Amino acid sequence: MRPATSATMNAQITIPARVWGEILLLSLLWGGSFLAISFALREVGVFTIVAIRVLGAALVLWAYVFIRGLELPRAPGVWAGFLVMGLLNNVIPFSLIVWGQQNIPSGLASILNASTAIFGVIVAAAFFADERLTARKATGVTLGFLGVATAIGLSSLQELNLRSLAQLAIIGSSISYAFAGAWARTVLKGLTPQVAAAGMTSCAALFMVPVALLLEGPPSLSHMPATWAALAYLAVMATATAYLLYYRILVVAGSGNLMLVTLLVAPVAIALGTIVLGEDLRPQAYMGFALLAFGLIILDGRLIARLRR
Repeated sequence: MRPATSATMNAQITIPARVWGEILLLSLLWGGSFLAISFALREVGVFTIVAIRVLGAALVLWAYVFIRGLELPRAPGVWAGFLVMGLLNNVIPFSLIVWGQQNIPSGLASILNASTAIFGVIVAAAFFADERLTARKATGVTLGFLGVATAIGLSSLQELNLRSLAQLAIIGSSISYAFAGAWARTVLKGLTPQVAAAGMTSCAALFMVPVALLLEGPPSLSHMPATWAALAYLAVMATATAYLLYYRILVVAGSGNLMLVTLLVAPVAIALGTIVLGEDLRPQAYMGFALLAFGLIILDGRLIARLRR
């Protein structure tokens, strides 16, 4: 549901109170996306949901780019990079998450999606010399995997039913996000982030709209108001607005502090799923998230450093 961030330890940055509010708002936006997907799936197909999400987000982001007068990239190689980024960061993970939520609760999907930072560390260590897997990172990754395994319940994977396949789909989306982060660092560095987000979602829309029309046909105009509200939320709030807020926080607070969003998204989604949809997660899901959260805290490293001091 979000751009992959590096889990490397940042220099200590004091976060202003306003930015804490923006971090909380971003977690609410992304946490609410799982609830919105659950509502949209009642009437809309998987590929149509993703197509509407990326197309709507692209329109909003380009409006922002033109209003701000940001410079547009013209090199063909940059747009090829946007296309790959759109596939890795939008088309593949969005489709896997939406498909997976047909068969598992939104809260569980959000917990498994929180593994993005774990896979991000592994992929970064494989491709970048300055992000090697230290002992601290290895410990955090191990705890993170234990958390994911606990939340899934490895015994359930032996059945290979729709529920287990759905859980694997969410894990697949996290892996795709991780590779998207590595690709962005390699190919898209130096670009204005808002332009990069607009280009990425545009290329994703160029791919997804024909796929949705071919496989599911034109979207119906007779959907319930709640369905249209869910689709609008996914496009405008959970994607376009979330990207703009994400980069605003990144400039002030740094990438390490954005890991706090990863920790907050799942509780928001779990709470919304319980209150609105009446979802009841198994105790192992909560235990798994606790282990995963502990792993992310170790990956971040700052809390441990403060305790040592």
